[in-house]
Amino acid sequence: MVIIAIILVCIFLPKQPRFRYEFQKGKVWNHENLVSPYNFAILKTPEELNKDRSQILKTVQPIYNLQSNVSKEQIDQFNTDIREKWQIASMDSIPKQELANYQTAGNNLLNYIYNRGVISLNNRYQNKGIDPESVDATNSQYNFTLLHDNIAQQKNTADIFTIESAHQYIQETLEKNNKIDEKEWFSELLRSYITINYIFDENLTNKIEQNALANISSTRGLVQKGELIAERDKIISSETYQKLESLRKVIEDEAQVSGNQWYVTLGQFLTISLCMVLLMVFLFFFRKSIYYNNRLIFIIMIIILAMLAVLSWAIKMKIPSLYYIPYCSVPIIFRVLFDTRVALNIHLLMVLVAALFVPNSYEFVFLQFLAGMVAIYSIRTMVRREQFLISSLIILATYIVAYLGLALTRNGSLNNIYWSDIIPLIVSVGLTLLAYPLIYAFERLFGIVSDLTLMELTNSNSKLLRELSLKAPGTFQHSLQVANLAEAAIYKIGGNPLLVRAGALYHDIGKMLNPLFFIENQKTGTNPHKELTPEQSAQVIISHVHKGVEMAKKYQLPDVIIDFIRSHHGTTRVDYFYNTFIKENPDKLVDENIFRYPGPIPFSKETAVLMIADSVEAASRALKEPTEDSINTLVDKIIDYKITQRQFMDANITMRDITDVSDILKSMLKSIYHVRIDYDISKKKL
Repeated sequence: MVIIAIILVCIFLPKQPRFRYEFQKGKVWNHENLVSPYNFAILKTPEELNKDRSQILKTVQPIYNLQSNVSKEQIDQFNTDIREKWQIASMDSIPKQELANYQTAGNNLLNYIYNRGVISLNNRYQNKGIDPESVDATNSQYNFTLLHDNIAQQKNTADIFTIESAHQYIQETLEKNNKIDEKEWFSELLRSYITINYIFDENLTNKIEQNALANISSTRGLVQKGELIAERDKIISSETYQKLESLRKVIEDEAQVSGNQWYVTLGQFLTISLCMVLLMVFLFFFRKSIYYNNRLIFIIMIIILAMLAVLSWAIKMKIPSLYYIPYCSVPIIFRVLFDTRVALNIHLLMVLVAALFVPNSYEFVFLQFLAGMVAIYSIRTMVRREQFLISSLIILATYIVAYLGLALTRNGSLNNIYWSDIIPLIVSVGLTLLAYPLIYAFERLFGIVSDLTLMELTNSNSKLLRELSLKAPGTFQHSLQVANLAEAAIYKIGGNPLLVRAGALYHDIGKMLNPLFFIENQKTGTNPHKELTPEQSAQVIISHVHKGVEMAKKYQLPDVIIDFIRSHHGTTRVDYFYNTFIKENPDKLVDENIFRYPGPIPFSKETAVLMIADSVEAASRALKEPTEDSINTLVDKIIDYKITQRQFMDANITMRDITDVSDILKSMLKSIYHVRIDYDISKKKL
């Protein structure tokens, strides 16, 4: 699987060569003197390109179309309506000759206005090309091209009417006309026939602008072959930085490199192989459970391949920014599926591999590694689902702070920071939330149990736990107490609190089938064991383990939870019925296997802690007078018995851990039973 993964990664990786130097503007060039290996053009900076675009757009005039039918329609409509309007205005007493004067004046005004043209000024072109600090900065007039019958005319809006200026012209002209008495009425009438006849052609204007922008040169000047580009120990100036960027782009994008292309592939194969081998070495030494599990190795390889394939695709498609890709979703998935150490190591591996072919690799590695670390640490313990959202906000804050730090280091000014570059980071963090459904998919496909699944299992309203609370309420309360004790203990010594809590809640579900045979469920005082022999009673008690396993499988509980059911009694004896049998049958040979649980013994820190907490909680219920001494004695006695029975031989738990667990259990039991410490003042040393 590892070899196949290495080959596939090599296939995914872009095959263009990489620029061998890392550099930053304003920093010292720490490499040997760099001489141009061939002629190449110097790329313009984004500022220069923006300036060129601005200058080009200033030269492009907007296009307007003359709608000749508009003037004809409006004037004809005026001539049609004038008599009716005249009558409605109750001016029939005025001689008809006066009506003719009004009609002639109106035709003259409308013809003049439409011949000159009526336009709607476009804010996009007002003040265009004018220096904001100049005296004429408030001028809103601009040149434009008027099209009519495929003939273009150059005009200026200063010579054209707007609807407002046309209205004003009508009013001023009528004020000077002595033949018009009803100036206000006639002015209002003529205004209703004024409309735009120069229509802005946005599509054609945009097309001309795009054609003009397409002709902008992206380069300026030329670097000759053999010319010194960067000198050792010299500060990289803006001009030198642009030459270096231009050379890097030529080498990486145009693949101008000497030597055999196969050597590039061989180099990628060697570096990727080294990274993969280091990952496997880490798993072998520190995560043997993963190393020897082909299913888990397969998951790791699939996720690594998928993310690198997406990243490679993004580079080949030349998307605007690689930071749109939710790279931080990978460490989150590995953290939830495995643990912090595995997630951190794999994330480091993936960032290093990606650095082989992404542009600006230092910036990419810096941002992604920091964000990945924050992503892993922010979900160190998954106890609430909203931690995903909180983690996303923390990742975004990290991205922004790191980006600003890099930008300030590189430019030394806030003016050269492109705030639009933060948008891809925001999108990436939003897409990172997709890690949640991916985690669910991996759990279902490969049978992995994550902290999210454990959170669901610890819900006491789940079907199985609700059934336990109804059929065996005493056992349910016992399980809750054991869960609290075991969780507190595992917090102290280090482990998975969610796992041990889930295991504690389900460890005794087998008691549901015969609840009255267990003392915590006996409410009436009737003990059904009186009707059985000690051997039969022992078998009933022991049977709750394998019946619990069967029930857990029926309800499709994960194997890691079933392990707690199998091992919470280990291979210990049911001493009460064992001693009863010996007492009743002193001359009879005893088969201890009848009185022993089948095992296995605990094989992890969590299962060992559950065994201790289970036994201690059950025994503490038998204390008639819980005192500090009696609780301390009880806990020590139970732990010593488990050690004597060699129940912790397979668990990765130390004697120091066991001591810490003992202290936690003693402290919590004293709180549960409200034990007060008796301070004997007479014994204090004065």
